[in-house]
Amino acid sequence: MRSGVILMGMVLGAMPIGEYDKRITILTKERGKITVFARGARRPTSQLLAATSPFSFGEFELFEGRSTYNLKNASISNYFRGIADDPEKTCYGFYFLEIADYFAHENNDERELLKLLYQTLRALLSDALDNRLVRRIYELRILLAEGIYPNLFSCQSCGKKEGLVRFDFRRGGMICDRCISGEGSIAVDATVLYTLQYILSAELAKLYTFTVSDEVFTDLEQLIHRIFSMQVSHTFQSLAILKTIAG
Repeated sequence: MRSGVILMGMVLGAMPIGEYDKRITILTKERGKITVFARGARRPTSQLLAATSPFSFGEFELFEGRSTYNLKNASISNYFRGIADDPEKTCYGFYFLEIADYFAHENNDERELLKLLYQTLRALLSDALDNRLVRRIYELRILLAEGIYPNLFSCQSCGKKEGLVRFDFRRGGMICDRCISGEGSIAVDATVLYTLQYILSAELAKLYTFTVSDEVFTDLEQLIHRIFSMQVSHTFQSLAILKTIAG
């Protein structure tokens, strides 16, 4: 006997199954990442055709079996169509989805991850924000959501909160002017440090509400890239495509 359930979430990916069906991955508020079969979703006349495409966000009505979910209906509140209209934004968008897919787990509380992904895609649609900045904010903030973020608020050696001048990659955080060690660390400008601290501490609704100068962004990008690469060794397929489009 199958039971019905309504879950809120976003489609992270879709694969064709057979001639007309789809298998989709949804990041849900209630049950984390789940796999769902959508019968007939690839038929041109199917009401589920658009609802089972990546980026679709809304409520999904599912039949829950012993080991699988089957999609009955969907009420989509945001398709993020503007992303698909821009090749560069599309590449960034799929990169963000792939990161979320990598970190999310089934039957896990992924509400913060879902909220972050939603706000990030909204920021990606804004012409006022540099796509590159949106990417680096997302990469650092997702480390916070996963509990593997660096210490940017106090010295990793003595705990002092003032005079933080370098980031030590071996210790995974900032060090102060008294505990300075050039080996394995790089200097961090005060403006760059403030920006990093803001990314980790801001409310999600205010996360994508700032811009930085080209000089600050260059330093910010290099540091976040190294921090993210240090914590995440996975190779993201969408990143290779993004590099060909955005450089």
